[in-house]
Amino acid sequence: MPIDQQLADSIRDSLIEVEGLSEKKMFGGLCFLINGNMACGLTGMGDLMLRVGPALENLLSKPHAREMDFTGRPMKGFVFVGQEGWSDENSLKEWTSHAVKFAQSLPPKN
Repeated sequence: MPIDQQLADSIRDSLIEVEGLSEKKMFGGLCFLINGNMACGLTGMGDLMLRVGPALENLLSKPHAREMDFTGRPMKGFVFVGQEGWSDENSLKEWTSHAVKFAQSLPPKN
């Protein structure tokens, strides 16, 4: 399923001030990387993908969040958030801040 460009633009806008930002097609969607490390992305179904590391357990209790399991098995440190959970600018910024924080904690990739 093609990526919704309006949703992708919303994610771009929430990350506009992040240094070292790049984009790459991954996981059947569009991902945003910080210094080469995947931070977040958008699936073709409109779900927000977040790489949050150890913060995962705390975030799974939030509405519309679930373990990222597109392979049939949960991926450690990754979460999906349904579009209803990030439909406004403030909630999107809050969600992406967790992914940015984790990606910035990792050593840069070349």
